[in-house]
Amino acid sequence: MTNKQMSTPLRFLTGITTSGTPHLGNYVGSIRPSVRASLKAEVESFYFLADYHALIKIDEPSRIQRSTLEIAASWLAAGLDPERVIFYRQSDIPEIPELTWLLTCVTGKGTLNRAHAYKASVDKNTSAGVDPDADVSAGLFMYPVLMGADILMFNAHKVPVGRDQIQHIEMARDMAHSFNHRYGEHFVPPEAEIEENVATLPGLDGRKMSKSYDNTIPLFAPREQLKKLIAAIVTDSAAPGEAKTVEGSALFQIYQAFATPIETAALRQAYADGIAWSDAKQRVFERIDFEIAPLREAYLALLNDPGKIEAILLAGAARARQIATPFMGRLRNAVGLRDLRTQASSKAAKSTKVAKPVFKQYREHDGKFYFKLLDAQSRLLLQSLGFDSPQQAAQAIGLLQTQGASALPALADKLQTGTDLDATNLRAALQLMTAAECG
Repeated sequence: MTNKQMSTPLRFLTGITTSGTPHLGNYVGSIRPSVRASLKAEVESFYFLADYHALIKIDEPSRIQRSTLEIAASWLAAGLDPERVIFYRQSDIPEIPELTWLLTCVTGKGTLNRAHAYKASVDKNTSAGVDPDADVSAGLFMYPVLMGADILMFNAHKVPVGRDQIQHIEMARDMAHSFNHRYGEHFVPPEAEIEENVATLPGLDGRKMSKSYDNTIPLFAPREQLKKLIAAIVTDSAAPGEAKTVEGSALFQIYQAFATPIETAALRQAYADGIAWSDAKQRVFERIDFEIAPLREAYLALLNDPGKIEAILLAGAARARQIATPFMGRLRNAVGLRDLRTQASSKAAKSTKVAKPVFKQYREHDGKFYFKLLDAQSRLLLQSLGFDSPQQAAQAIGLLQTQGASALPALADKLQTGTDLDATNLRAALQLMTAAECG
C-alpha cells in the first residue's frame, strides 16, 4: 500500500459501546460531530456499534441487544445516512477479532499495563487491600487492542473521541507503527478528533456523564423527563441575585455544548448578573429540547421498526467487508499466514523470469470504474463490469491478488472472462499473481 493510497480519501471512524441507552454526552461527544463529519465532501465515514466491547462489562444479553437497537436508532435519527456512510455492527465483521490477534502479537504488555481503565481497576483493588487483578478480566486488559483493530481495520485517519479516550488513539498509533515496522507499510496511524468545548460532557453530579456513574441524561428522554433531569443538575448554593461563576458549572458546560456562541455569551452574562438557578435550568432545558425534539419523533419510529434497522446494519456490514476481507488477506500474507504452495510457485516464477500478468484500471463514459487483467502478451484474461467507485474496483482487485482463483465465485456477478484465453490460463495467471503478492 502506497502513501497515496493510505492518505486518500480522508476517513472518519467512530463507535459507541452497546452497553446502555444513549445519553447527551454520547450525542455531543460522538454522534453529532460524526454525523457532521459524514456530510463533508471527500470524506469516507465509518460508524459502528461496539457490541464486542459491551461484552467486557455487560453480561445481560437482552441489555446488549436493546442497547444496540437504541444506539442504531439514535444515530439514524440524528441524520446519519446509511447510503452515504458505512454503518455496521462490530460483531458482523469477523476480520476485526482476527486483526485483534495480529495486533496483540506486536503490542507490549507494558503498554497495556498503562491503559487508564486497567490502571483504575488495579488502583481500586490496591486501595481495598485485595489482589491488584481481582475481578479484572482479560477482556478489560485487552480492550485497547480491540479498539485498535476497530480503527486500523479501515485505516481511519480521524477518530472523534472524548478527551478521556485520547490514550486509546495513541495506543492504536503505536500498534500501527509497530506492525508497519515489522511487516511493511499497511496501516495509517490515526489521529484523535476533538471538539474542545464539548469533548467530555458533565453529568447530573458534575462528574463526567457516564453510565458507570449513573448520572446520565438520556438523549431521547420524553420532554417532561428531560426537564426534571435538568432540574436535578447539581449547582452551588448561590442565591438569586448573587453572581455565579461559570467555571466548574456543569449546567453551563451542558448549555455551551448546545448553544451558539452568542447564546453562550448571554448565559455567561446572566450568571454574572445573578440569574436564579431555576431560571438558568429552564433556559438550558429549552435550548436542549429545541435541538432534540425534532429528532425524538424519528427515533421512536425507528425503535418500533427493528427489522428496518437490522437490514440497514447487515447492508453496512456487507460494504465494510468489501474492504476488510481483501485487506485481511494482505495482512495474513504479510505475517506469513500463506498458502503453502506459494513459496514454490514464487521461486519457479523468479527462476524462469516469467512475466507477470497485470491489472489495468480505468473509467468509462458511463461514469463507472472498470478493470481488466492482461497477460504478458497483453491478451485479455479477465474483464470487470462497472463499479460505482474506484475503491470498490480496487477492493475486487485486492481480493483476486490475495486469494487468486478462489475469489472468482464471490466476484462472479462483477466479472466476465476474456475471449483470448480459456479458464485454465486465467487460473494459472491468478496463481502467479498470488505467488508474487506473497513473495
